[in-house]
Amino acid sequence: MLTVNDINVYYGPIHAIKGVSFEVRPGEIVALIGANGAGKSTVLKTISGLLRPKTGNIVFDGRDITKLEAHKVVRAGLAHVPEGRRIFLQMTVIENLEMGAFTKSTVSEEDLEDIFTKFPRLKERRKQVAGTLSGGEQQMLAMGRALMSKPKLMMLDEPSMGLAPILVEQVFSIITELNKAGTTILLVEQNAGMALDVAHRAYVLETGNITLSGTGEELAQSDEIRKAYLGG
Repeated sequence: MLTVNDINVYYGPIHAIKGVSFEVRPGEIVALIGANGAGKSTVLKTISGLLRPKTGNIVFDGRDITKLEAHKVVRAGLAHVPEGRRIFLQMTVIENLEMGAFTKSTVSEEDLEDIFTKFPRLKERRKQVAGTLSGGEQQMLAMGRALMSKPKLMMLDEPSMGLAPILVEQVFSIITELNKAGTTILLVEQNAGMALDVAHRAYVLETGNITLSGTGEELAQSDEIRKAYLGG
């Protein structure tokens, strides 16, 4: 579904992403793990059209999207839940969800009810201003907003960031359920243990390079990964 071919991305003179290649197949959860500053968020921003690679290309659902504008990438079926959630804090829950469907001509009640079925807490809070939600509720809203565009693939950037452990488990449970319901997921996550637990496959990114790949289970059992990311 998604193939990233040898992309090189620069911030001015800084070579942030160095020849990164990987793929995401339909129906998978693929995790991209690595330390802070390894370039994980940069990879997602490049895929979603917010940054441009200097070389290399990105193919999504059989189409080269390397130079596609960000809103057209969403329209093609690829949604990005950014780090820090980036919801519209002054708008209500329902207004945020409606913004997620901006590439479509109408917002149907059916689509909203589908989100409320997946996230019952959002239904309870539908008229509440988003900035007054808890961190876990804001993460659910960010995911719900992305799902309003009916994506074939959803990219999640650090969904567990800043959440209490019990909420982290809840968010990862939702990610697994979304995947079982048919959404392919590319997951960037610093909580390597949780990410490898849910991922079918995973890649390790270190200072802009992919250094390891394998199934989630293989990497979770690797001594190298355990020492570097899993506390032993």
